Amino acid sequence: MELSIHNWMRSETIETTIRRASSLGYTKLEIAGSPEHYDTNLVRKLLKEYGLSCWGSVTLMLEDRNLLAKDEAQRAKSVQYVKDVVRMVKELDGHMVSVVPGTVGKIVPDGRPEEEWQWAVDSLKEIYEYTEQSGILIGIEPINRFETYFINRGEQALALAQAVGPNCGVCLDTFHMNIEEIDMFETIRKAKGKLIGFHVADNNRMAPGMGNLNWRKIIDTLHEIGYNEVLSVEFCSPLDRTPANPYPNSIDENPIDLSPEQKKFLEDHGSTSVSEEFYTMLTRKSFDTLSQLINNTN
Repeated sequence: MELSIHNWMRSETIETTIRRASSLGYTKLEIAGSPEHYDTNLVRKLLKEYGLSCWGSVTLMLEDRNLLAKDEAQRAKSVQYVKDVVRMVKELDGHMVSVVPGTVGKIVPDGRPEEEWQWAVDSLKEIYEYTEQSGILIGIEPINRFETYFINRGEQALALAQAVGPNCGVCLDTFHMNIEEIDMFETIRKAKGKLIGFHVADNNRMAPGMGNLNWRKIIDTLHEIGYNEVLSVEFCSPLDRTPANPYPNSIDENPIDLSPEQKKFLEDHGSTSVSEEFYTMLTRKSFDTLSQLINNTN
């Protein structure tokens, strides 16, 4: 197994992210689904310079991005957005794209269940046709009920993937599974042969090892189903503005280059812009916890 890290959790230059990840031992990057922000030629150069490669990307379903919107033009625009993310990953020699079908933060449906299901299937089939031509895998990612009403559990994601096409898979996330699944280990087992990505954060969405999840059992279960690819670190530290904050220097009060959209996305995840010192600590803790386990398999 190799370790990757997302870069959407802190507003900073891509070079800063790549340099930090490389210095701490990561070998992969799962780049934020913001193709309009990146010169892929420059990113390729930076990845090569620091000895990393692109694992993939995750869709950032902000504002009106919604593959199951009632409005046809909105759906078409959302489909094009995901295709643009796929194209970016292709240009970076990446492998996969994790797709959250609905808008993050939207918890009220646009239509009847059967209508929304068909809108989602139709949108994803169009994306799937494009990914098949591009040689990039897509995986449906379930996220918790407080962020979306659509696709919260692995079983739902597997059903949607089956409706889309044989090479459509799922991407699971330990933080969301801990909230929604009866047994996250059984969910991992059910995803055997369909798991194209795996996101990791602890039960409190801090770095792995800073909560109560059983990381030894998680990794052993992944080995059990034959998933020996990449673990993508995706912590998103909770916001604490009280005197009880154990990390008093964690909040960045004057973030640089934090767009209104990025700020809202972080806030929708119960977080905010964090200091570089705190972010580096979380990045290091994630690597130390996971690397010890994957290098000492039973």
